[in-house]
Amino acid sequence: MNRRPLVHLVCSLIVCVASLGTPAHSQEVIVLSSIDEVIGWLEAQNWWGEESRGEQLTVPRAMLTGINPAWRQAAQQLPVPQKKEIFYRFMLPLIVHANDMVMERRAGLIRVQAMLAAGEDIPEDDMEILRGGAVLLRISSLDEAAELTQSSDELPAVIEEALYKLDIIPAGLALGQAAYESGYGTSRFAVEGNALFGQWVFGGKGLVPEQQRTDLGDHRIAAFDWPFDSVRGYFINLMSHPAYEDFRRIRAQLRAEGEPLSSLALADGLTSYSERGQEYVDTLKGMIRVNGLDIADGAIFRDEPMRFVVGAENAAAAAALREEIEGLRASGDLDLIIARMRLE
Repeated sequence: MNRRPLVHLVCSLIVCVASLGTPAHSQEVIVLSSIDEVIGWLEAQNWWGEESRGEQLTVPRAMLTGINPAWRQAAQQLPVPQKKEIFYRFMLPLIVHANDMVMERRAGLIRVQAMLAAGEDIPEDDMEILRGGAVLLRISSLDEAAELTQSSDELPAVIEEALYKLDIIPAGLALGQAAYESGYGTSRFAVEGNALFGQWVFGGKGLVPEQQRTDLGDHRIAAFDWPFDSVRGYFINLMSHPAYEDFRRIRAQLRAEGEPLSSLALADGLTSYSERGQEYVDTLKGMIRVNGLDIADGAIFRDEPMRFVVGAENAAAAAALREEIEGLRASGDLDLIIARMRLE
């Protein structure tokens, strides 16, 4: 189940500083072969150390595309603050990108809502996106969504519910849950299946827990091709699953009152995320406070060139990896790999 993003490459701690719509052949690829090099690169990017409160937090366009199996061992040797910081620094861009996607889609819904109110024709492309969103957010069944048209009586209500469900998840909250659920990316599920949020599936595709509880059926931990897939699944889960209605209700109330969508406030809506209930929420809020994760709630991307930063096991593997990447670039396969990440 351990899926390697760049075909059969030996490395797996890979960071993609990505800007959508730009072909991979024009992107710089940096290969790092040790924790010291990773930290050095982060320092060079001004993406290391304590952030100043009260200032806008700007984030490199860095998309983690795999978790190196060596990270489990390396993390045990690192001072705890360094382990945490490396994890948070590489996780945050995934979450910022997911929130950017959410806000882009919200803007599209608001535009369609305005067109409907004005009696304007809604392009079929927009209607198709709306139908897909209605299914994804558990607003309509597949058959019901297929029948949605501009003249459907239920269309205004579908758009309204989509706007209620489709909204941002504070980055500090997502960072705290990812750290808790994946052990800062060191869990077997994180390493073997890019599973960062402990999401369950029943039967079929997924990683079987070592001590699976028979009373819960054939439950497994959902596995993903990319860490961003795990982030996407987590977002969809919180936006659509009935268990997280409290989360969505609190978020909608805060937005209606013009209040910030803060990590600590919205954590109160996640008592159903774990069997531990309120104890889980209290632990999560403690992690957010102790680690100052709420500073990330308003983070935005920097305006900078796209790059790939790729981690290799050692210097020899790094040299081989650079050669293989250039081969992928020349063949066009690098473009295909990026497309499979579904970052749009």
